[in-house]
Amino acid sequence: MRKTRSTTLPAPYLKRLSVREDTSLGEEYPFNLPWLDADFILDFSTPVTIIVGENGTGKSTLIEAVAALCGYDEAGGGKGYRPMDHSRAVDRSGALLAAALRASWLPKVTAGWFFRAESFFSVARFLDEAAGDAHAAPPDFLSWSHGEGFVRFFEERMSRQGIYFLDEPESALSPKRQLELLRLLDQIQRSASAQIIMATHSPILMAVPGARLLEITRGGLAETTLRQTRHFQLYQDFTIDPEDFIDRALRDEV
Repeated sequence: MRKTRSTTLPAPYLKRLSVREDTSLGEEYPFNLPWLDADFILDFSTPVTIIVGENGTGKSTLIEAVAALCGYDEAGGGKGYRPMDHSRAVDRSGALLAAALRASWLPKVTAGWFFRAESFFSVARFLDEAAGDAHAAPPDFLSWSHGEGFVRFFEERMSRQGIYFLDEPESALSPKRQLELLRLLDQIQRSASAQIIMATHSPILMAVPGARLLEITRGGLAETTLRQTRHFQLYQDFTIDPEDFIDRALRDEV
């Protein structure tokens, strides 16, 4: 059985993504994403990297591509996990992009998890069944409420050294549960015990102190701050004067 590689070096382990020199980018998705060209480079300098952006800008595709480079299936889960509905339910654009990218590591630590909200239940069932086959106690994440199961899963999995990919984990989390995940991400950022690469729409999860925040737009990929993001500004505008915000939003003026 292959042993999990460990290190005493702090995260991040994945240091850089770049386009392979022998790759010719085409005109089909995902190779036509505006921020992707032959000079594309993405450096990872902090244990937690957070990618934000509107739908359609390719942030989830980028997460999928990095996960695929590390040996994870596009549907999520751990290494070697493949959901039964894979052929019908999963877009393969991330894996296509992965073939065009080169990863630089120091050291190469790829143990971890690729979390996708839409596949959480099939993954949780797989873990329970695998534990039963091994005559071990199942983690039983599905016995909890949706949000509680998510947070319990994060706490159990991300306590281990490794690299973790989170694609919009807030989808089933109340604001209070998002704060629980925020505290966990803060612990990882401060301890450098693991590497997190996360795509999110949640201003709460964008607020991890010390994490690198990148905004992906149709014009490129650039470092930003929480207060500069469109997400934060919309939420701030709403909380200052909800009635006025909704009135303008209904007139398509926001």
